Amino acid sequence: MILADSADVKTFCFQTDQPSWFRYEAGQFVTLQVEIDGVPHTRCYTLSSSPSRPVCLTITVKAEPGGKVSNWLHQHLKVGDYVQARGPSGVFSVQHRPAPKYLFLAGGVGITPLMSMTRWLFDQGRHTDVCFVQCARTPSDLLFRSELEAISARVSEFRVALVCEKPNPFGAWTGYSGRLNQLMLELIAPDYFEREIFCCGPEPYMKAVRGILQAAGFDMARYHEESFQVPVHVDAETRQHADEQIASTQSATVRFAASNREAQCNGNQTLLDVAREAGLSIPSACLFGVCGTCKVKKLEGEVHMLQNGGITDEDVAAGWLLACCSRPLGPVVLDC
Repeated sequence: MILADSADVKTFCFQTDQPSWFRYEAGQFVTLQVEIDGVPHTRCYTLSSSPSRPVCLTITVKAEPGGKVSNWLHQHLKVGDYVQARGPSGVFSVQHRPAPKYLFLAGGVGITPLMSMTRWLFDQGRHTDVCFVQCARTPSDLLFRSELEAISARVSEFRVALVCEKPNPFGAWTGYSGRLNQLMLELIAPDYFEREIFCCGPEPYMKAVRGILQAAGFDMARYHEESFQVPVHVDAETRQHADEQIASTQSATVRFAASNREAQCNGNQTLLDVAREAGLSIPSACLFGVCGTCKVKKLEGEVHMLQNGGITDEDVAAGWLLACCSRPLGPVVLDC
């Protein structure tokens, strides 16, 4: 099933050939692989469906200008077609951060993981205190509005606030107008200091949200975000330290144990680069340490990994790494 949510957003619903349940956490994503003109392409898409409805997976995709895969999905994918998917992946979920009160801040199609969490909380019958803020360009760009308002009408602890940069020229608008700012946030959720905050949207939107919260003195340990754009707020001192460590490593040997191959790595190459040069195909998507698709097991050696939330501390402690953002600091052996 394919649903048109707005002029440039569609929801795609997937099922398996044989009846089976999908197991994932609310807020996680999958990595799709599609073939366009004979060339395979991979992209990460957050699941907008809820794990409490396990017979179907849905992704909600915006057709981005110049977006090769998103536009192909909109223009060519039809009911009955097959796609390959890996995952699920990701730790952006209320299931990892239980709290009595939440504030969900959604910018554009960044609503998808927050919608998954909302559906899951609702299906669980948990009347958790949630303030859901959706920001969009115009009322026509708002996603899942009817469903959100229906949940709000049934659950007194669930409140929805809609914020649009500008109203539709031919319709009445009773929501908030303009861009989200500190005054608006205080009007919508005066108790936001007491809430666990989940934010997802374009990087400029999340940067603005971080600025609002930091200026107000919010405890950023209770702020969580998800993005598949290149992060631009990596700490400068952290990056400088990483560059110094990598610069001290002129060359290193990387051995791929399962494939019985070996390759040399210079200080500027990631383990994913080295694997590709050695003729190995490690699944990958984002290439900057967010999606977790390229997770592999390290058997020996030391690496510097400058990841952006695509792997848990527990996995790192167990020897896993993300090949796309890991550089060897000496001889390394990988289980691939």
